[in-house]
Amino acid sequence: MARDYYGILGVESGAGPDEIKRAYRRLARELHPDVNSDPAAQERFREVSTAYEVLTDPEKRRIVDLGGDPLDNGRGGGAGGADPFSAFGFGDIMDAFFGGTGGGRGRGPRSRVQPGADALIRMQLTLEECATGVQRDLAVDTAVVCSECTGSGCAPGSAPTVCDICGGRGEVQSVQRSFLGQVVTSRPCPTCRGFGEIIPEPCRQCAGDGRVRSRRTVGVRIPAGVADGMRVRLAGQGEVGSGGGPAGDLYVEVEEVPHEVFTRDGADLHCTVALPMTAAALGTTLPLPTLNGTEELHVEPGTQSGTVRTLRGKGMPRLRSTGRVDGQGDLMVHVDVTVPTNLTKEQTELLRQLAVLRGEEQPDLAVGGRNGHGLFSRLRDSFGGR
Repeated sequence: MARDYYGILGVESGAGPDEIKRAYRRLARELHPDVNSDPAAQERFREVSTAYEVLTDPEKRRIVDLGGDPLDNGRGGGAGGADPFSAFGFGDIMDAFFGGTGGGRGRGPRSRVQPGADALIRMQLTLEECATGVQRDLAVDTAVVCSECTGSGCAPGSAPTVCDICGGRGEVQSVQRSFLGQVVTSRPCPTCRGFGEIIPEPCRQCAGDGRVRSRRTVGVRIPAGVADGMRVRLAGQGEVGSGGGPAGDLYVEVEEVPHEVFTRDGADLHCTVALPMTAAALGTTLPLPTLNGTEELHVEPGTQSGTVRTLRGKGMPRLRSTGRVDGQGDLMVHVDVTVPTNLTKEQTELLRQLAVLRGEEQPDLAVGGRNGHGLFSRLRDSFGGR
C-alpha cells in the first residue's frame, strides 16, 4: 500500500510548495534529533524528511498523486528517480490506458465517506495559567454529522440509486483512435462524480453532504509548563468528513499573554529590580513577588548595577517534568542601581562629605583598562616617562 506522504506532513493533497515547506519546518523544529532525543521522535523525523523529499520532487509527487509510491521497494526507481511503470505495476498502467482491459483490478467507484480535516483553535493564557495548567470548556464551530440523515445525505425514507450513466462503476470510458489502434480511456463519471450512485432526494438539512456546521463545547486540559505556540491535540474532535466520515483532530494552540513583570526564556524567568544607590551600597533584604508567592531577595553590600541574582527553582515548571529538582526553571533577578536626582542642599552636602572621605573628589575615568588604571592615570603616567 502506498504511503500517505501528505498525511505524514499534515497537509492536503492540493497543498502548494510554500505550505509543504512550512509544514515540514514546523515538524522539523519539534522532531529534529538535536532538540528531541526520543527514539520515536527520531523515527518520525525520518518519515517527515522522506515525505518532504518526495513532495518537493515534481516527478515523485506526480506518482503519489496517481496513487503510487515512488519509494516503494521493488517498484521504485531507486536513487536515479522513480519509474512510473514500475511504481504502479503493469496492470495499473494498462487500466489507465485501456480502461481495465490489461487484466488489472478495476478501480471502482469512490466512497462518499471521506475522513474529516483537522481543526485549529487558539487559546490565550496568562503566564500564571501556563505555570499551573488549566482546564477549560471551549466553544468550537466544526462540521458534525447531520442529525436528520445521520450522514447518509439522503432525505428520510429515501436511499441512493445506482447511476444510470456509469452503471455504478463511477467512471465512464471513451474510445479514441491512435497509431496503436483503438485506445480506451476512463474518467470519473460527470453525473455521479465518481461515486457510482446518485442521491435522488438529498437531505434538506445538509444538502446531501451528510454533515452540517454546528457550535459545540469541548473540554480541554492544558498541562503545566506550556509555552507560546505549543499545541494540545484532541483526537477525533475536529471536522467530520463528508458522508459522515471519521472526524479529524482538534488542535488547541497556546497564545501566551506578555507579563507585566516577568519575561520568559524557556523554563526560566527574568525580572528587573530597581535598587537605590544607598541600598546597593549598604545591602538590604527585599520582598520579591514570584509565581509561587513572595520570596526574600538578599542584596549584598556593594552590589553593582547589572548584577544577576538567581533564585533556583522559582521559574516555570518544565513540560512533562517528573517532579524532580530539575523539573522547575530558575528566576533571574537583574539588579538596576538607580542614581538619585533632584537632591536637596543637605543631601548634596552629605554626598560631598562622602566623596571626600572616599577620596573621590576627582575620580579617574576608567575606560576598559585591563590593568586596573583609569584613562587619565595612564595618560599622566605616559607623559611622566613611565
